[in-house]
Amino acid sequence: MPSGKIRWFDAKKGYGFIASDDGNDVYLPASALPAGVTTLRKGAKVEFSLVEGRRGPQAMGIELLAPAPSMVKASRPSADDMAAIVEDLIKLLDHAGNTLRRHRYPSAAESRKLAKVMRAVADNFDVEE
Repeated sequence: MPSGKIRWFDAKKGYGFIASDDGNDVYLPASALPAGVTTLRKGAKVEFSLVEGRRGPQAMGIELLAPAPSMVKASRPSADDMAAIVEDLIKLLDHAGNTLRRHRYPSAAESRKLAKVMRAVADNFDVEE
């Protein structure tokens, strides 16, 4: 059974391409995806049946072998660095909480800074599996 990696797949268009291990591009229609799978990420390793379509080789009966490696997971800070970042975030949130207890919202600059830091920390925790 041939194998390869997803070169790209667009669920809206309903097709994509596989870069097969033998170096050929193989057309991938959405109808070839396994039941319950609606999209595939670039780089996911797959096995597939090969049929000759009107415009060349076409994949059928896709089997997902391994998901694409997560770029977020590969580039996120170490656990020790994240611990320091989370502690700093806690200090910022504590300051904002104290300001709110005094019946005032933090200034616009402080609010933007807090929101930016919270989004960055959330992005480092949000790992696609």
